[in-house]
This record gives sequence, structure tokens and C-alpha cells, in this order.
Amino acid sequence: MNGCGSQRSVFPVLVLLLVLGGCGFKNAPVPPRHVLPVAIHDLRVELDEQGATLSWTFPKKTMTGASVEEIPEFQLYRAEEPVDGYCPTCPVAYSAWMTAPGGLLAPNEDRTATFEARGLRPGYLYFFKVRSKAGLWSESQDSNEVRFFWQTPPAAPAGVSVVSGNGSNTVHWQPVAPTESQAGKLSYQVYRGVDGGATAKVGEPMTAPPYTDTAVENGRVYAYQVRAISAYPQGAVYSALSAVAEARPLDQSAPLPPVRVGGLRTDAGVKIFWDQAAGKVLAGYRIYRRTAAESQATLVGEVELAYNIFIDAKAPGVTLFYSVSSIDTHTPPNESGRSAEIRIDK
Repeated sequence: MNGCGSQRSVFPVLVLLLVLGGCGFKNAPVPPRHVLPVAIHDLRVELDEQGATLSWTFPKKTMTGASVEEIPEFQLYRAEEPVDGYCPTCPVAYSAWMTAPGGLLAPNEDRTATFEARGLRPGYLYFFKVRSKAGLWSESQDSNEVRFFWQTPPAAPAGVSVVSGNGSNTVHWQPVAPTESQAGKLSYQVYRGVDGGATAKVGEPMTAPPYTDTAVENGRVYAYQVRAISAYPQGAVYSALSAVAEARPLDQSAPLPPVRVGGLRTDAGVKIFWDQAAGKVLAGYRIYRRTAAESQATLVGEVELAYNIFIDAKAPGVTLFYSVSSIDTHTPPNESGRSAEIRIDK
């Protein structure tokens, strides 16, 4: 009897020890708030001709303020509604969901996640929100919601070209032929890159070409593209970017011609001299000559600044007419008109 009683009293104790050990009491359980990241607040969307690209920033803190070291993945929720049947006062019926990869997050790191939404249906409104996943059954609260309208994109503009001037570039393109649903709703956005850099929007959307860009510097290389925008009451849809057209604006304004040109015959040849031209930065001068029988003068010499004298050692022994022009430092140089001709007798 006593032996049997001892066995019965020991058995519950063993069971209790096994239960306590199996339930994880060796380590205290972690409350969900300690591991769940705060809700994502900067979900945003960028549309292109293929669909939508969603992006957001990795949360850095949990709901209790601890640093987030890793987010295994993100859960995206999507809803779509046909425009014709959309109820703006009804709750959004999210049904479809997708995952996007997460990853490790270094201390004080700003990391961005992206997700491409493709295969969108024309004539539909789309709604998205995202949550961070901290475990198999642990998700953060909802992010902010983004919504957009999708329709068949217009064609990309063709025939893009650029005409450069002094301190300006004028971009031309062929207007896109709208479909029946796009009639009267098309506009265009010009994009610009400088010296091989990234392309960004320049100016505001416009309803027709051309676009004149005056915020340029002479001598730099500018690359332009154009995108068509089809606007609807529910939003806008963008075409692909056009082909690239490049241009380099140059200062094409001519300098002033030299003044007080004179000349005389010497043993070395005909000596021509003049006063320095006023105005913009100069590189030098060009000297022209003709005979009385010639209607057009010929270039016979060029001198660099700061010389203002030229000896025509090959001048023929006949009556001659000379004129002088100024050239600036551009490549190719801009040339002034010629001075008044002077006569050198034989």
C-alpha cells in the first residue's frame, strides 16, 4: 500500500515538471508589441507605361520603440474596382495579397522596398496597402493607402528634335494621335538630362509642342525626352519615354568689328593695323583682301589677341582693298562683320 501510494504522489509532480518545461518557461515569452514594426506611413506609387511601381521605407522601430533589425517580408493587399461600378462611399474590399522580400536593416540605415504591379486591367481603379511581417502569424498595422486609375497608355511621342540657340534649346515633337477616349485629354511632359546625368522632369505639362528651355548653359550637352499624358477624371496615364534628342547651346552672337583700320606699303609687304574691338571676349582678328577687279574679298591672314597688326608679305603690286573682322573664343568662333575697306595703292 505504501509503495503504491508513493508512486501515485510522485506521478503528478513529474507531469507538472514536464508541462512547465515544454511550455517554454525557461525563457520568458516576448509580447507581440516588442517585435512588431510600426506601421509604414510613406507607401507611394509611380506610374509608367507598363503599370505601377510601389515603394516604401523599411520601418526602423517596433511598436515599443526598439530598433528593428530584420523584416522577413512584406505583405501587400490589393483591391480593384471597375470605374463604372465604383462606390466612393463604400469600404474598399481588399482580397488579393502578394509578398515582397524584406531583409536586414543596419542601425540608422534608410532602406527602400519596391514592388512592381503589372498586368493591370484598363478602366479599373486600384488600391494598395502594405504590412510588415515579423513572423508566421505576426503582421504590423496597415500602411497608408494608395490608389490610382489604370487605362491603356497613349503612344510615345515620335520625331523628337532640338534646335539650339544662344542660352536656349527648343524641343519639337510630333503630337500623338489620340484614341476616341483620349480626345482632348492629352498633354506632354518634357524630361531633361545634363552632361550624361539622370533624366528628370523640366517645366510643366503642356498641350502642344514646342517647348523652349531657357534654363541652360552654353557649351553643356542636354538630352531631352518627351512623354505623353492621357488625363481622365480618375487620374492620369503615361506613355513610354520618347527617343532621346541631344543638343548643346552655344553663344552665337558676333563680336564687334575693329575700328580705325589703316595700312601702308613697306619693304616687307602691306602693313595693316587697327584699334582693338570693344565688347565681348575676343580671340583675334581675320584680315581680308581683294583687288579692284574682284567683287569678293579673300581671307589672307589671322592674328591672335593681343596683336593688332598684320603684314601681307604676298600682296601683289596692284591697288588693293583690305578689311578686318573680329573673332571670339567659342568653338567654332563667332565672327563679326568686316570693317570698312581701306585702299592701298600700288
